[in-house]
Amino acid sequence: MRSWRLAALMLAVGVAVGAGQDTPVSSVVGFLAFAAVAALFSPLAFPRSLTSAQARLRSADDGRPVIYWRPGCTYCLRLRLRLGGRARGAYWVDIWRDPEAAAAVRAVTGGDETVPTVVLPDGAVVNPDPAWLRARLGA
Repeated sequence: MRSWRLAALMLAVGVAVGAGQDTPVSSVVGFLAFAAVAALFSPLAFPRSLTSAQARLRSADDGRPVIYWRPGCTYCLRLRLRLGGRARGAYWVDIWRDPEAAAAVRAVTGGDETVPTVVLPDGAVVNPDPAWLRARLGA
């Protein structure tokens, strides 16, 4: 739920910035800028999030990677945007919505909740290069 609060906070800031402008045009532009940032950092920018258990089961069946992420993470957003349409070729798990997912990330990273953490059948990678992951996801 924190992810939606972050997006709502950004929208509220956008309203405040828009209200403080001198002209209607600058008010609209200010609000739209914050609305765009809110949309990018909300869960809407990412494929539908699964639970850690669901993602692990599906990954065991088809070998697709599991990407642990959290809203507001600029590295997660960078990875998501650089993957483009290939992002749907992985299973995305929001660690703020699933305590088991946060525990899985801590197990991989030595106690930290560093995301994005990508778990593949042959191991895990923390904050991978988007080009490397894009190649792993195929066409």
